[in-house]
Amino acid sequence: MNTVAKILAITLLFTLGCKEEKKAEDQSKIADATTVKSQEAASPAIEIHPVEHATAVIEWGEVTLYIDPVGGAETFSAYQSPDLILITDIHGDHLNVGTLEGLDTSGAKIIVPQAVADQMPEKFTPQLDVLNNGDTKERMGVIVEAIPMYNLREEAKNFHVKGRGNGYVITLGEERLYFSGDTEDIPEMRALENIDKAFVCMNLPYTMTVDNAADAVLEFKPKQVYPYHYRGRPEVSDVARFAELIGKNDPGITVVQLDWYPSDPY
Repeated sequence: MNTVAKILAITLLFTLGCKEEKKAEDQSKIADATTVKSQEAASPAIEIHPVEHATAVIEWGEVTLYIDPVGGAETFSAYQSPDLILITDIHGDHLNVGTLEGLDTSGAKIIVPQAVADQMPEKFTPQLDVLNNGDTKERMGVIVEAIPMYNLREEAKNFHVKGRGNGYVITLGEERLYFSGDTEDIPEMRALENIDKAFVCMNLPYTMTVDNAADAVLEFKPKQVYPYHYRGRPEVSDVARFAELIGKNDPGITVVQLDWYPSDPY
C-alpha cells in the first residue's frame, strides 16, 4: 500500500470511528432522557381525603396512610387498608383503640409517641414504631419526622405537655406534608422549612387562636395550608378570617379549605 492509500485508509477509519462514537453518545443521551421521564412518570400523585376533624387518609401510589384514625372502622370502608398509621396523641379525637381493632391493620406499621404506645393493646406491639420528638423513621419509601406539639398558654399547658405528643412531617417523593397535631404556635413549628402542604389546627381552648395559627404559617411559609381541627363544642374557629389573614400578608401561600366536618349540620 502506497503512502497516499495509507493516509486515505487512516482518514476513513478515523471518520467512521467518530461517527460511531457520536452515535453512541446520542443513544446515551436518549437513554438518559428516557430514564428521567420514567422517573418523573413514576412519581405518584398525592391524594388527600379529609375524614373528620383531625382524621385523614392519604393515598400515594400503592401506599395508604391513615392519620389519627377514629370514628369506627366503618368510617374507612371506602379506602384501602392502611400501610402506615400515624397517631399524634392520647386524646380520643386522635387515638381510638376500638377503631384500630376494627380495621385490617395486618400489613400496617403504626407510628406513635411513647404515651400512645403505652395505651395500645399488647397485640399491636410488633407493629409499633415509637418516635420521640425529633426522631425520624422511613417506612415503605415514606420518611416520617416527629415534630413537637404542645401548649404555650399558661391556662392550657396541661392539655398538651411538651414531649408527650407528635406532630409529623411526612415526605412523599418530593413533597413534604406537615400535620400539626394539637399544638400552639410553638418555635418548632415556626422553624419548619420546605413544607409543601401544612395541616394546621386552630381551636380553643385546646390548641391555638386563628390569629396565632396565621402568624405561625406566615413565618414558616408552606406552599399550601389546610385549616383542620378547627371545631370544638360549641365554638367554631373562623377559618374565613384565617384565609383572609394569610391572603392579605402573603398571597404566595395558598389556603385550601377541605370539608373536615361532613356529618356536622353547622
